[in-house]
Amino acid sequence: MAVAPVSPAFYTTVEALRLREWQLGPGQPTLVFNQFGERDFSLVVDDRADVHVNSKDGRFYLGWFPLGRPGTSGEGWRIAVTGTAKEPGYHISFETETPADIVAAAVTRVLETSRRL
Repeated sequence: MAVAPVSPAFYTTVEALRLREWQLGPGQPTLVFNQFGERDFSLVVDDRADVHVNSKDGRFYLGWFPLGRPGTSGEGWRIAVTGTAKEPGYHISFETETPADIVAAAVTRVLETSRRL
């Protein structure tokens, strides 16, 4: 009696299993901050050397906390957009060791979705 072989539910190749190199480490935070112009945003460096960026209308906030945001467990970046009476806002957090390139990409996308009224 012959039994048909069962096909695997998961298929891969040796090439797909090869190791990859991933970007690690915080990188250069200037990649994030260079996206903000003085006309629309304010930048403040506080006494802890944390950096805060606010939109002039007060609805966008970016905080960089190189030593971790006080009261959190390793939060290094925080992006927040304040909602309206009809729509809730949101926030995005990244750890202190998140590469600045990744944070810059998120900030780029948030800024691209905004529009001047």
